[in-house]
Amino acid sequence: MSTTPAAGAARSSGTRSDLAGRGPMLLALVMAVLGYQINATMLSPALPDVIERLGTTTGAAGLSQTLFFLMAAIGQVTLARLSDQRGRKPMMVLCAVVLILGNLLCVFAPNIEVFIAGRILQGVSAAMFTLAFLTLNQVLTPAGFGKAAGIITAVNGGLAGVDAVAGGHIADTIGFRGIFVCSTLIAVMGLVGVHRYVPDVPPTTSPDARFDSRGITALALGLTGVLVGLAQGASWGWGSALTLAFLLGGAASLVFFVVSQKSAPNPVIDIDVLASRRAWPLLLTTVCTLGGAFGAIALTVPLFSQDARVGLGLSAVTSALLFLTPIQLIGVISAPITGRLGPRIGWRRIVVAGAAANFAIFLVATVFLHSEWILVAALAALGVTYGGFMLTGLNGLAVTTAPKDKPGSLSGLNGACFGIGASLGIALASAMITAGSDAQGVTGAGYRNAMITALVLLGAGVVTSLLIQRPAAEQGARADADRPLIVTHH
Repeated sequence: MSTTPAAGAARSSGTRSDLAGRGPMLLALVMAVLGYQINATMLSPALPDVIERLGTTTGAAGLSQTLFFLMAAIGQVTLARLSDQRGRKPMMVLCAVVLILGNLLCVFAPNIEVFIAGRILQGVSAAMFTLAFLTLNQVLTPAGFGKAAGIITAVNGGLAGVDAVAGGHIADTIGFRGIFVCSTLIAVMGLVGVHRYVPDVPPTTSPDARFDSRGITALALGLTGVLVGLAQGASWGWGSALTLAFLLGGAASLVFFVVSQKSAPNPVIDIDVLASRRAWPLLLTTVCTLGGAFGAIALTVPLFSQDARVGLGLSAVTSALLFLTPIQLIGVISAPITGRLGPRIGWRRIVVAGAAANFAIFLVATVFLHSEWILVAALAALGVTYGGFMLTGLNGLAVTTAPKDKPGSLSGLNGACFGIGASLGIALASAMITAGSDAQGVTGAGYRNAMITALVLLGAGVVTSLLIQRPAAEQGARADADRPLIVTHH
Protein backbone atom coordinates (compact mmCIF):
# COMPACT_ATOMS: atom_id res chain seq x y z
CA MET A 1 0.00 0.00 0.00
CA SER A 2 1.28 3.41 -0.91
CA THR A 3 2.06 6.27 1.40
CA THR A 4 2.33 9.84 0.26
CA PRO A 5 5.63 11.65 0.92
CA ALA A 6 3.83 14.23 3.03
CA ALA A 7 2.29 11.51 5.12
CA GLY A 8 5.61 9.84 5.65
CA ALA A 9 7.23 13.09 6.66
CA ALA A 10 4.49 13.84 9.13
CA ARG A 11 4.76 10.42 10.71
CA SER A 12 8.53 10.40 10.96
CA SER A 13 8.63 13.84 12.53
CA GLY A 14 5.94 12.93 15.04
CA THR A 15 3.89 16.05 14.29
CA ARG A 16 0.63 16.68 12.57
CA SER A 17 0.34 18.87 9.49
CA ASP A 18 -2.26 21.27 8.18
CA LEU A 19 -4.34 20.65 5.04
CA ALA A 20 -1.67 22.00 2.70
CA GLY A 21 -0.69 19.29 0.23
CA ARG A 22 -3.41 16.95 1.47
CA GLY A 23 -5.81 17.49 -1.43
CA PRO A 24 -5.51 13.99 -2.96
CA MET A 25 -5.99 12.33 0.43
CA LEU A 26 -9.04 14.45 1.24
CA LEU A 27 -10.57 13.83 -2.20
CA ALA A 28 -10.03 10.08 -1.79
CA LEU A 29 -11.80 10.13 1.57
CA VAL A 30 -14.67 12.19 0.15
CA MET A 31 -15.21 9.66 -2.66
CA ALA A 32 -14.96 6.75 -0.23
CA VAL A 33 -17.62 8.09 2.14
CA LEU A 34 -19.81 9.35 -0.71
CA GLY A 35 -20.04 5.84 -2.13
CA TYR A 36 -21.82 4.80 1.05
CA GLN A 37 -23.80 7.96 1.68
CA ILE A 38 -25.68 8.16 -1.61
CA ASN A 39 -27.19 4.76 -0.80
CA ALA A 40 -29.16 6.66 1.83
CA THR A 41 -29.78 10.00 0.14
CA MET A 42 -30.45 8.78 -3.40
CA LEU A 43 -32.68 5.90 -2.34
CA SER A 44 -35.05 7.90 -0.12
CA PRO A 45 -37.11 9.39 -2.98
CA ALA A 46 -37.02 6.02 -4.75
CA LEU A 47 -38.63 4.00 -1.93
CA PRO A 48 -42.07 3.96 -3.61
CA ASP A 49 -40.38 2.56 -6.75
CA VAL A 50 -38.69 -0.18 -4.68
CA ILE A 51 -42.09 -1.15 -3.25
CA GLU A 52 -43.68 -1.29 -6.70
CA ARG A 53 -40.94 -3.08 -8.64
CA LEU A 54 -40.22 -5.71 -5.98
CA GLY A 55 -43.89 -6.23 -5.22
CA THR A 56 -43.42 -5.57 -1.52
CA THR A 57 -44.98 -3.47 1.25
CA THR A 58 -44.19 -0.20 2.99
CA GLY A 59 -43.31 -2.19 6.11
CA ALA A 60 -40.78 -4.34 4.23
CA ALA A 61 -39.23 -1.28 2.59
CA GLY A 62 -39.00 0.36 6.00
CA LEU A 63 -37.36 -2.78 7.37
CA SER A 64 -34.71 -2.63 4.64
CA GLN A 65 -33.92 0.92 5.75
CA THR A 66 -33.91 -0.08 9.43
CA LEU A 67 -31.45 -2.92 8.82
CA PHE A 68 -29.29 -0.71 6.59
CA PHE A 69 -28.73 1.78 9.42
CA LEU A 70 -28.61 -0.93 12.06
CA MET A 71 -25.66 -2.56 10.29
CA ALA A 72 -24.13 0.89 9.96
CA ALA A 73 -24.14 1.05 13.75
CA ILE A 74 -22.61 -2.39 14.18
CA GLY A 75 -20.06 -1.83 11.43
CA GLN A 76 -18.88 1.46 12.88
CA VAL A 77 -18.29 0.27 16.42
CA THR A 78 -16.67 -2.98 15.21
CA LEU A 79 -14.38 -1.68 12.48
CA ALA A 80 -13.38 1.43 14.44
CA ARG A 81 -12.09 -0.74 17.28
CA LEU A 82 -10.47 -3.16 14.85
CA SER A 83 -8.71 -0.22 13.20
CA ASP A 84 -7.06 0.62 16.55
CA GLN A 85 -5.33 -2.77 16.25
CA ARG A 86 -5.06 -3.35 12.49
CA GLY A 87 -4.74 0.18 11.16
CA ARG A 88 -7.24 2.59 9.58
CA LYS A 89 -6.38 1.98 5.94
CA PRO A 90 -6.94 -1.82 5.83
CA MET A 91 -10.38 -1.31 7.39
CA MET A 92 -11.19 1.36 4.80
CA VAL A 93 -10.33 -1.03 1.99
CA LEU A 94 -12.55 -3.68 3.59
CA CYS A 95 -15.43 -1.18 3.82
CA ALA A 96 -15.15 -0.31 0.14
CA VAL A 97 -15.13 -3.97 -0.95
CA VAL A 98 -18.17 -4.82 1.21
CA LEU A 99 -20.02 -1.80 -0.17
CA ILE A 100 -19.41 -2.87 -3.76
CA LEU A 101 -20.68 -6.39 -3.04
CA GLY A 102 -23.81 -4.99 -1.39
CA ASN A 103 -24.45 -2.70 -4.35
CA LEU A 104 -24.27 -5.59 -6.79
CA LEU A 105 -26.80 -7.58 -4.77
CA CYS A 106 -29.24 -4.64 -4.93
CA VAL A 107 -28.67 -4.12 -8.65
CA PHE A 108 -29.64 -7.72 -9.44
CA ALA A 109 -32.13 -8.28 -6.58
CA PRO A 110 -35.11 -10.35 -7.84
CA ASN A 111 -37.07 -9.85 -4.61
CA ILE A 112 -37.12 -7.91 -1.36
CA GLU A 113 -35.16 -10.61 0.52
CA VAL A 114 -32.07 -10.29 -1.72
CA PHE A 115 -32.49 -6.52 -1.70
CA ILE A 116 -32.41 -6.50 2.11
CA ALA A 117 -29.27 -8.67 2.08
CA GLY A 118 -27.58 -6.10 -0.14
CA ARG A 119 -28.68 -3.26 2.13
CA ILE A 120 -27.19 -5.07 5.13
CA LEU A 121 -23.78 -5.26 3.43
CA GLN A 122 -23.99 -1.63 2.36
CA GLY A 123 -24.75 -0.60 5.93
CA VAL A 124 -21.54 -2.15 7.26
CA SER A 125 -19.53 0.22 5.06
CA ALA A 126 -20.78 3.23 7.06
CA ALA A 127 -17.66 2.73 9.17
CA MET A 128 -15.84 4.61 6.40
CA PHE A 129 -16.98 7.88 8.02
CA THR A 130 -15.51 7.08 11.43
CA LEU A 131 -12.31 5.71 9.90
CA ALA A 132 -11.91 8.89 7.85
CA PHE A 133 -12.34 11.11 10.93
CA LEU A 134 -9.87 9.03 12.95
CA THR A 135 -7.29 9.18 10.17
CA LEU A 136 -7.65 12.92 9.74
CA ASN A 137 -7.33 13.48 13.50
CA GLN A 138 -4.06 11.53 13.54
CA VAL A 139 -2.39 13.35 10.66
CA LEU A 140 -3.73 16.92 10.89
CA THR A 141 -3.52 19.80 13.36
CA PRO A 142 -6.74 20.68 15.27
CA ALA A 143 -7.41 23.53 12.83
CA GLY A 144 -6.73 21.29 9.83
CA PHE A 145 -8.90 18.57 11.30
CA GLY A 146 -11.77 21.02 11.81
CA LYS A 147 -11.65 22.12 8.18
CA ALA A 148 -11.39 18.57 6.85
CA ALA A 149 -14.09 17.30 9.22
CA GLY A 150 -16.44 19.95 7.89
CA ILE A 151 -15.80 18.84 4.32
CA ILE A 152 -16.31 15.14 5.13
CA THR A 153 -19.46 15.97 7.10
CA ALA A 154 -20.81 17.92 4.14
CA VAL A 155 -20.76 14.64 2.23
CA ASN A 156 -22.85 13.13 5.04
CA GLY A 157 -25.87 14.80 3.43
CA GLY A 158 -25.00 13.65 -0.07
CA LEU A 159 -23.65 15.37 -3.16
CA ALA A 160 -24.94 18.94 -2.68
CA GLY A 161 -28.49 17.80 -3.33
CA VAL A 162 -27.73 16.59 -6.85
CA ASP A 163 -27.90 12.96 -5.73
CA ALA A 164 -31.40 13.35 -4.25
CA VAL A 165 -32.76 14.83 -7.48
CA ALA A 166 -30.87 12.23 -9.50
CA GLY A 167 -32.31 9.49 -7.30
CA GLY A 168 -35.82 10.78 -7.92
CA HIS A 169 -35.20 11.06 -11.67
CA ILE A 170 -33.75 7.55 -11.85
CA ALA A 171 -36.75 6.21 -9.91
CA ASP A 172 -39.16 7.95 -12.28
CA THR A 173 -37.39 6.65 -15.40
CA ILE A 174 -35.21 3.52 -15.25
CA GLY A 175 -35.95 2.43 -11.68
CA PHE A 176 -34.12 2.16 -8.36
CA ARG A 177 -31.44 -0.26 -9.64
CA GLY A 178 -29.68 2.57 -11.45
CA ILE A 179 -28.98 4.21 -8.10
CA PHE A 180 -26.80 1.31 -7.03
CA VAL A 181 -24.94 1.33 -10.33
CA CYS A 182 -23.97 4.96 -9.59
CA SER A 183 -22.93 4.04 -6.06
CA THR A 184 -20.78 1.19 -7.34
CA LEU A 185 -18.88 3.47 -9.72
CA ILE A 186 -18.19 5.99 -6.95
CA ALA A 187 -17.21 3.22 -4.50
CA VAL A 188 -14.67 1.84 -6.98
CA MET A 189 -13.12 5.31 -7.36
CA GLY A 190 -13.03 5.63 -3.58
CA LEU A 191 -11.32 2.27 -3.22
CA VAL A 192 -8.62 3.24 -5.71
CA GLY A 193 -8.16 6.64 -4.05
CA VAL A 194 -7.84 5.17 -0.56
CA HIS A 195 -5.28 2.63 -1.78
CA ARG A 196 -3.14 5.29 -3.45
CA TYR A 197 -3.42 8.45 -1.35
CA VAL A 198 -4.44 7.67 2.23
CA PRO A 199 -1.40 7.22 4.51
CA ASP A 200 -0.83 4.13 6.61
CA VAL A 201 -1.21 5.66 10.07
CA PRO A 202 0.12 3.21 12.68
CA PRO A 203 -2.23 1.25 14.96
CA THR A 204 -2.83 2.77 18.40
CA THR A 205 -3.06 -0.56 20.26
CA SER A 206 -1.23 -3.86 19.96
CA PRO A 207 -2.32 -5.96 16.96
CA ASP A 208 -1.99 -9.05 19.19
CA ALA A 209 -4.79 -7.93 21.51
CA ARG A 210 -7.73 -10.32 21.46
CA PHE A 211 -10.81 -8.94 19.73
CA ASP A 212 -14.03 -9.17 21.73
CA SER A 213 -16.09 -11.30 19.31
CA ARG A 214 -18.45 -12.33 22.12
CA GLY A 215 -19.28 -8.71 22.86
CA ILE A 216 -19.79 -7.82 19.20
CA THR A 217 -22.14 -10.79 18.76
CA ALA A 218 -24.21 -9.80 21.79
CA LEU A 219 -24.34 -6.19 20.60
CA ALA A 220 -25.44 -7.19 17.09
CA LEU A 221 -28.15 -9.54 18.39
CA GLY A 222 -29.38 -6.98 20.91
CA LEU A 223 -29.65 -4.08 18.47
CA THR A 224 -31.23 -6.28 15.81
CA GLY A 225 -33.83 -7.62 18.21
CA VAL A 226 -34.89 -4.25 19.61
CA LEU A 227 -34.91 -2.30 16.35
CA VAL A 228 -36.56 -4.98 14.21
CA GLY A 229 -39.16 -5.48 16.94
CA LEU A 230 -39.92 -1.75 16.92
CA ALA A 231 -40.02 -1.57 13.14
CA GLN A 232 -42.33 -4.58 12.69
CA GLY A 233 -44.38 -4.35 15.88
CA ALA A 234 -47.28 -2.56 14.22
CA SER A 235 -47.63 -5.14 11.44
CA TRP A 236 -46.89 -8.23 13.60
CA GLY A 237 -48.95 -6.98 16.53
CA TRP A 238 -47.36 -5.41 19.59
CA GLY A 239 -48.51 -8.25 21.81
CA SER A 240 -47.61 -11.05 19.41
CA ALA A 241 -45.12 -13.73 20.42
CA LEU A 242 -42.78 -12.76 17.54
CA THR A 243 -42.66 -9.08 18.48
CA LEU A 244 -42.10 -9.85 22.17
CA ALA A 245 -39.40 -12.40 21.30
CA PHE A 246 -37.47 -9.81 19.31
CA LEU A 247 -37.88 -7.01 21.85
CA LEU A 248 -37.20 -9.05 25.00
CA GLY A 249 -34.47 -11.15 23.40
CA GLY A 250 -32.78 -8.01 22.11
CA ALA A 251 -32.97 -6.31 25.50
CA ALA A 252 -31.49 -9.40 27.21
CA SER A 253 -28.62 -9.48 24.70
CA LEU A 254 -27.85 -5.80 25.33
CA VAL A 255 -27.78 -6.39 29.09
CA PHE A 256 -25.39 -9.31 28.57
CA PHE A 257 -23.26 -7.13 26.32
CA VAL A 258 -22.86 -4.42 28.98
CA VAL A 259 -22.04 -6.99 31.68
CA SER A 260 -19.54 -8.79 29.44
CA GLN A 261 -17.63 -5.59 28.75
CA LYS A 262 -16.56 -5.37 32.39
CA SER A 263 -14.59 -8.63 32.19
CA ALA A 264 -13.47 -8.60 28.54
CA PRO A 265 -9.66 -8.22 28.16
CA ASN A 266 -10.08 -5.91 25.16
CA PRO A 267 -13.68 -4.68 25.35
CA VAL A 268 -15.53 -3.18 22.41
CA ILE A 269 -16.71 -0.40 24.72
CA ASP A 270 -14.74 1.02 27.61
CA ILE A 271 -17.38 1.09 30.38
CA ASP A 272 -15.48 3.79 32.27
CA VAL A 273 -15.56 6.02 29.21
CA LEU A 274 -19.22 5.19 28.57
CA ALA A 275 -20.17 6.10 32.15
CA SER A 276 -18.59 9.55 32.02
CA ARG A 277 -20.56 12.68 31.16
CA ARG A 278 -18.32 13.29 28.19
CA ALA A 279 -19.70 10.08 26.65
CA TRP A 280 -23.24 8.98 27.48
CA PRO A 281 -24.97 12.37 27.02
CA LEU A 282 -23.11 12.81 23.72
CA LEU A 283 -24.17 9.35 22.52
CA LEU A 284 -27.79 9.92 23.54
CA THR A 285 -27.77 13.28 21.75
CA THR A 286 -26.55 11.58 18.59
CA VAL A 287 -29.22 8.87 18.81
CA CYS A 288 -32.02 11.37 19.45
CA THR A 289 -30.85 13.77 16.74
CA LEU A 290 -30.54 11.11 14.06
CA GLY A 291 -33.68 9.35 15.23
CA GLY A 292 -35.77 12.49 14.98
CA ALA A 293 -34.33 14.21 11.93
CA PHE A 294 -33.35 11.29 9.74
CA GLY A 295 -36.49 9.25 10.36
CA ALA A 296 -38.52 12.16 9.00
CA ILE A 297 -36.17 13.15 6.18
CA ALA A 298 -35.49 9.64 4.88
CA LEU A 299 -38.94 8.04 5.27
CA THR A 300 -41.86 10.16 6.49
CA VAL A 301 -41.43 13.20 4.24
CA PRO A 302 -40.62 11.25 1.01
CA LEU A 303 -43.67 9.00 1.48
CA PHE A 304 -45.96 11.86 2.57
CA SER A 305 -44.93 14.18 -0.25
CA GLN A 306 -45.59 11.49 -2.89
CA ASP A 307 -48.88 10.29 -1.39
CA ALA A 308 -51.63 11.42 -3.75
CA ARG A 309 -54.49 10.57 -1.35
CA VAL A 310 -53.59 12.30 1.93
CA GLY A 311 -50.20 13.86 1.14
CA LEU A 312 -48.92 16.37 -1.40
CA GLY A 313 -49.09 14.07 -4.44
CA LEU A 314 -45.69 15.06 -5.88
CA SER A 315 -43.46 13.07 -8.20
CA ALA A 316 -40.24 11.52 -6.90
CA VAL A 317 -38.14 14.18 -8.66
CA THR A 318 -40.20 17.09 -7.32
CA SER A 319 -40.20 15.62 -3.83
CA ALA A 320 -36.42 15.28 -3.84
CA LEU A 321 -35.93 18.75 -5.32
CA LEU A 322 -38.11 20.44 -2.71
CA PHE A 323 -37.42 18.49 0.46
CA LEU A 324 -34.00 16.84 0.17
CA THR A 325 -31.89 19.00 -2.13
CA PRO A 326 -32.04 22.23 -0.04
CA ILE A 327 -30.89 20.40 3.10
CA GLN A 328 -27.94 18.86 1.29
CA LEU A 329 -26.97 21.93 -0.72
CA ILE A 330 -26.99 24.23 2.30
CA GLY A 331 -25.23 21.55 4.36
CA VAL A 332 -22.35 21.47 1.88
CA ILE A 333 -21.76 25.14 2.65
CA SER A 334 -22.52 25.18 6.38
CA ALA A 335 -20.61 22.02 7.39
CA PRO A 336 -17.13 23.32 6.38
CA ILE A 337 -17.91 26.65 8.08
CA THR A 338 -18.91 24.78 11.22
CA GLY A 339 -15.71 22.76 10.97
CA ARG A 340 -13.69 25.98 11.08
CA LEU A 341 -15.67 27.29 14.05
CA GLY A 342 -15.45 24.10 16.12
CA PRO A 343 -11.83 24.35 17.30
CA ARG A 344 -12.32 28.05 18.06
CA ILE A 345 -15.61 28.30 19.93
CA GLY A 346 -15.86 24.69 21.13
CA TRP A 347 -17.61 21.67 19.66
CA ARG A 348 -20.00 21.39 22.62
CA ARG A 349 -21.40 24.89 22.08
CA ILE A 350 -22.10 24.03 18.46
CA VAL A 351 -23.91 20.82 19.42
CA VAL A 352 -26.14 22.55 22.00
CA ALA A 353 -27.07 25.36 19.60
CA GLY A 354 -27.81 22.90 16.80
CA ALA A 355 -30.00 20.69 19.01
CA ALA A 356 -32.18 23.62 20.12
CA ALA A 357 -32.52 24.95 16.57
CA ASN A 358 -33.45 21.52 15.19
CA PHE A 359 -36.28 21.19 17.69
CA ALA A 360 -37.68 24.62 16.80
CA ILE A 361 -37.56 23.86 13.08
CA PHE A 362 -39.32 20.52 13.45
CA LEU A 363 -42.00 22.10 15.59
CA VAL A 364 -42.83 24.40 12.66
CA ALA A 365 -42.64 21.51 10.16
CA THR A 366 -45.00 19.35 12.23
CA VAL A 367 -47.59 22.11 12.70
CA PHE A 368 -47.52 23.10 9.01
CA LEU A 369 -47.06 19.63 7.51
CA HIS A 370 -49.70 20.20 4.79
CA SER A 371 -48.43 23.70 3.93
CA GLU A 372 -46.02 22.82 1.15
CA TRP A 373 -43.88 25.96 1.04
CA ILE A 374 -43.64 26.40 4.81
CA LEU A 375 -42.51 22.76 4.99
CA VAL A 376 -39.94 23.40 2.25
CA ALA A 377 -38.53 26.44 4.08
CA ALA A 378 -38.41 24.66 7.44
CA LEU A 379 -36.57 21.64 6.09
CA ALA A 380 -34.16 23.83 4.12
CA ALA A 381 -33.11 25.46 7.41
CA LEU A 382 -31.99 22.01 8.57
CA GLY A 383 -29.10 22.39 6.14
CA VAL A 384 -27.54 24.74 8.70
CA THR A 385 -28.72 23.29 12.00
CA TYR A 386 -28.65 19.57 11.16
CA GLY A 387 -26.35 19.21 8.15
CA GLY A 388 -23.90 21.77 9.50
CA PHE A 389 -24.02 22.23 13.26
CA MET A 390 -25.15 18.80 14.48
CA LEU A 391 -23.43 16.38 12.11
CA THR A 392 -20.12 18.24 12.19
CA GLY A 393 -20.32 19.09 15.89
CA LEU A 394 -21.16 15.58 17.07
CA ASN A 395 -18.32 14.05 15.05
CA GLY A 396 -15.84 16.71 16.10
CA LEU A 397 -16.71 16.41 19.79
CA ALA A 398 -16.45 12.60 19.75
CA VAL A 399 -13.05 12.53 18.06
CA THR A 400 -11.43 15.32 20.06
CA THR A 401 -12.57 14.11 23.50
CA ALA A 402 -11.84 10.38 23.04
CA PRO A 403 -9.24 8.69 25.31
CA LYS A 404 -5.80 9.10 23.78
CA ASP A 405 -4.92 5.42 24.20
CA LYS A 406 -8.19 4.27 22.54
CA PRO A 407 -9.07 6.95 20.00
CA GLY A 408 -11.45 4.62 18.20
CA SER A 409 -13.57 3.97 21.28
CA LEU A 410 -15.71 7.08 21.63
CA SER A 411 -15.72 8.00 17.95
CA GLY A 412 -16.61 4.40 17.05
CA LEU A 413 -19.43 4.44 19.60
CA ASN A 414 -20.64 7.78 18.31
CA GLY A 415 -20.52 6.51 14.74
CA ALA A 416 -22.54 3.51 15.87
CA CYS A 417 -25.07 5.86 17.45
CA PHE A 418 -25.51 7.58 14.10
CA GLY A 419 -26.60 4.22 12.73
CA ILE A 420 -28.66 3.35 15.81
CA GLY A 421 -30.40 6.72 15.74
CA ALA A 422 -31.16 6.54 12.03
CA SER A 423 -32.37 2.95 12.37
CA LEU A 424 -34.50 3.83 15.40
CA GLY A 425 -35.97 6.84 13.61
CA ILE A 426 -36.86 4.76 10.55
CA ALA A 427 -38.30 1.99 12.75
CA LEU A 428 -40.50 4.36 14.77
CA ALA A 429 -41.62 6.33 11.71
CA SER A 430 -42.46 3.10 9.89
CA ALA A 431 -44.39 1.83 12.91
CA MET A 432 -46.36 5.09 13.24
CA ILE A 433 -47.16 5.18 9.52
CA THR A 434 -48.20 1.51 9.49
CA ALA A 435 -50.34 1.92 12.60
CA GLY A 436 -52.05 4.92 11.00
CA SER A 437 -53.13 3.03 7.89
CA ASP A 438 -56.58 1.86 6.83
CA ALA A 439 -57.91 -0.29 4.00
CA GLN A 440 -57.10 2.44 1.48
CA GLY A 441 -53.57 3.06 2.66
CA VAL A 442 -51.76 5.45 4.99
CA THR A 443 -53.90 8.12 6.65
CA GLY A 444 -53.00 11.69 7.49
CA ALA A 445 -52.88 10.71 11.17
CA GLY A 446 -50.16 8.17 10.41
CA TYR A 447 -47.86 10.80 8.90
CA ARG A 448 -48.68 13.33 11.64
CA ASN A 449 -47.90 10.84 14.40
CA ALA A 450 -44.59 9.99 12.74
CA MET A 451 -43.64 13.69 12.75
CA ILE A 452 -44.69 14.09 16.38
CA THR A 453 -42.50 11.11 17.29
CA ALA A 454 -39.56 12.80 15.54
CA LEU A 455 -40.26 15.99 17.48
CA VAL A 456 -40.23 14.13 20.80
CA LEU A 457 -36.85 12.57 19.98
CA LEU A 458 -35.37 15.95 19.05
CA GLY A 459 -36.69 17.46 22.29
CA ALA A 460 -34.92 14.72 24.24
CA GLY A 461 -31.78 15.56 22.25
CA VAL A 462 -31.87 19.15 23.49
CA VAL A 463 -31.93 17.93 27.11
CA THR A 464 -29.09 15.43 26.66
CA SER A 465 -26.92 17.96 24.80
CA LEU A 466 -27.04 20.25 27.85
CA LEU A 467 -25.77 17.37 30.01
CA ILE A 468 -22.58 16.87 27.97
CA GLN A 469 -19.55 17.67 30.10
CA ARG A 470 -17.81 20.83 28.95
CA PRO A 471 -14.36 19.83 27.63
CA ALA A 472 -11.50 21.52 29.43
CA ALA A 473 -9.98 22.27 26.04
CA GLU A 474 -12.81 24.71 25.27
CA GLN A 475 -11.27 27.20 27.67
CA GLY A 476 -8.30 27.60 25.37
CA ALA A 477 -9.88 26.56 22.14
CA ARG A 478 -8.90 29.67 20.21
CA ALA A 479 -5.30 29.57 21.39
CA ASP A 480 -4.88 25.91 20.56
CA ALA A 481 -6.71 25.82 17.25
CA ASP A 482 -3.63 26.23 15.05
CA ARG A 483 -1.06 24.59 17.31
CA PRO A 484 0.52 21.37 15.95
CA LEU A 485 0.28 18.49 18.42
CA ILE A 486 2.67 15.65 19.04
CA VAL A 487 1.20 12.34 17.96
CA THR A 488 1.65 9.71 20.66
CA HIS A 489 1.53 6.10 19.49
CA HIS A 490 0.53 3.40 22.00
